Amino acid sequence: MAKPTRLLLSPWEASFEQAMPQRWDPESYAEHARFVSELGEPVADVLDPKPGERILDLGCGDGALTERFRNAGCLVVAIDSSPEQVWAARKRGLDARIIDARDLPFDTEFDAVFSNSVLHWIEDPDQVLASVWRSLRPGGRFVGEFGGAGNVASIRDAFIAALGARQIDVASVDPWYFPTAEQYRSRLEAGGFSVDTIHLFPRPTPLPGDVTHWLQVFAQPFLMAVPDSDRPALIAELRARLEPRIRSADGCWIVDYVRLRFAATRPR
Repeated sequence: MAKPTRLLLSPWEASFEQAMPQRWDPESYAEHARFVSELGEPVADVLDPKPGERILDLGCGDGALTERFRNAGCLVVAIDSSPEQVWAARKRGLDARIIDARDLPFDTEFDAVFSNSVLHWIEDPDQVLASVWRSLRPGGRFVGEFGGAGNVASIRDAFIAALGARQIDVASVDPWYFPTAEQYRSRLEAGGFSVDTIHLFPRPTPLPGDVTHWLQVFAQPFLMAVPDSDRPALIAELRARLEPRIRSADGCWIVDYVRLRFAATRPR
């Protein structure tokens, strides 16, 4: 396997990275969030990749799930907005690139676009859908799963209470987009897609460790709403608020995930 080239950021990429409120550390992600790619296997089954297909993995992370498509004989391009995650994906020998999902530089190049646990992080969902549409060949598939209405409601409620007590409007720092199935179906159809399947379902998710790790990995925009000196106290308060709601009798933290899974097609 060829040694991956070290990432050199263009001025656009550097400015894009600096503007990101959420940062991803591959080592911390692998330790505390590996369940994201592992639980993405069922939606990869929905994609049903075939040898020789050209597939775009939109929001590849460190490439753990992307490898499945390469191993199936597909020609894969993986994109992510995180330079650190792209570097980790390149270490796996993947063709990984720093690209904004809202402005994909592809024109009818892919048989399928796949996305797992990414779309709820991206503003302007209609712009993403237009970008995916341009990237797909006629008849191409768009398959994904992300947080839907009600996702991590307990954690959101805890932030509303804790930040509200500090006179901070949670809506001003909330990075998440969690639509209903009906709302996202309407967006897909307005974007020209034919919706094959779409459904919202609860998926209570046990964490590999303490909920504080989850907060530090996934809730950075909320935590950054307070000064550095206040963050340990905020995390401790959130943990105390969450314990009665999402910690089981045997000590396991189980987050109230709700997922929205869909399969759509760009008509021929």
